[in-house]
Amino acid sequence: MANRYGEAALIAARLRSSAEMDPLARWESAMERLYPTSPGARKKGSPRAAFLGLCEEGLVKGIPAGHYSASFDNKGYAVRAAALLTEGKQSWSTSALWRAVENDPEKTHNGQMDIVLALWKNDLIVRKP
Repeated sequence: MANRYGEAALIAARLRSSAEMDPLARWESAMERLYPTSPGARKKGSPRAAFLGLCEEGLVKGIPAGHYSASFDNKGYAVRAAALLTEGKQSWSTSALWRAVENDPEKTHNGQMDIVLALWKNDLIVRKP
């Protein structure tokens, strides 16, 4: 089972209430469902930006590429992590994947890898050639 942010990514990716529902609305709907009484948790930016960044690049199955996020750092972390996973050279833990995408040993991941790994483990990441 994914953590709450990973679970939010799964809910958002699988949400089919409206074919035209944009990824941000999907994310917000999932977060409202998982954190109905915690506005702070719902507004956490890093996981949201990671999810939107993957969507922006067309890497989440069922969600077309488009402009969804302004966070270059979190998007970059998520996209690099997805690329490493699709290479298939090894099995990744959250911490190992984070170390592979971020060179600063002092910096810790803030939910971004939870998003990528949850989508990956549930076959919701598009494997690009």
